[in-house]
Amino acid sequence: MTTTTNNSSSSAVLPNSQQTQARSQPFARFAKQKTIALTTYRRDGTPVVTPVHIAVEGPVAYIRTFDPSGKLKRMRHTPDVDIAPSTMRGRVTGESMHATARVLSGREAERAAKAMAAKYPFAHGKLIPWYHRRKHLITTEIMLTPR
Repeated sequence: MTTTTNNSSSSAVLPNSQQTQARSQPFARFAKQKTIALTTYRRDGTPVVTPVHIAVEGPVAYIRTFDPSGKLKRMRHTPDVDIAPSTMRGRVTGESMHATARVLSGREAERAAKAMAAKYPFAHGKLIPWYHRRKHLITTEIMLTPR
């Protein structure tokens, strides 16, 4: 006689403190991640995966791009995205998560820019803003919230 074990039940029950933390810090597993694979969707539903930097601050995560870029156009049309840990080249290394993207402006964008610069002092503190100014691109911060 063969016995089958269901592995899903072993991780289904979390202690209350871990459940609360998972709800209040949904992006915690991405906090130390340098690069994530951001999946955006074309109008016809085709997924497009792009590696991007991420900064996590409390219950939200921030990414940055420039206007005009394909990923920004896709997120404006379809704000539902998926993110997953990845290598610098975009090879997914972990489980994905559903999120909603929102383009920021004003003080929210400043806060996101500071979070990105704090995590990546050279790249997002100096290099990328300089490059965007030099090429007359608009640096755009995006907030991700869990879906």
